[in-house]
Amino acid sequence: MKSNINIVKDLYFTSDHEWVDFQGATAFTGICAFKLLGFKEVQEVKYHDSDGFMSKGEVIATIRYNDYQIEAHMPVNGKILQINDELKSGNQNLLLLQPESNGWIARIAPSQPYERKGLMLHKEYQLNGKDKYAK
Repeated sequence: MKSNINIVKDLYFTSDHEWVDFQGATAFTGICAFKLLGFKEVQEVKYHDSDGFMSKGEVIATIRYNDYQIEAHMPVNGKILQINDELKSGNQNLLLLQPESNGWIARIAPSQPYERKGLMLHKEYQLNGKDKYAK
C-alpha cells in the first residue's frame, strides 16, 4: 500500500483536480478531495481499458455515486502498471477517506518521468482557490 502522501516532495496537481505523485520512474495518481465534494459514498469505480500507452487526459476510471459520476484522467502520457486493489476489492470509500494517499487510482509509468509541463505544485494549486488537500 502507498505511504502517506504528505511526506512526498514530488507531488503535482492538474487543473482538473487530480494529483500525481512521482516516485522516480513510476508515479501514483488519484483524485483530489475537491473533485469528490458531493459524494456521500462511492458506489462504483469502473476502470477503463488501460492496456498499452495512454495519453494525458484519457480516462482511467469512472467513479459513481447515485446519478453523479466523475472521471479520473491520466495526468501525463504513459502506461498504467497497477490499479489500486483496495478499490477493486470493494473498498471504494477509501477514495473519500484518503483521496490524496491510500485512495490512489493507479500506479503509472510516465513516458517522460521528469516532465512536469501542465502540472501545478501544491502552492500553485492553492492559489487557484481549489485546494481542499489539507483537511
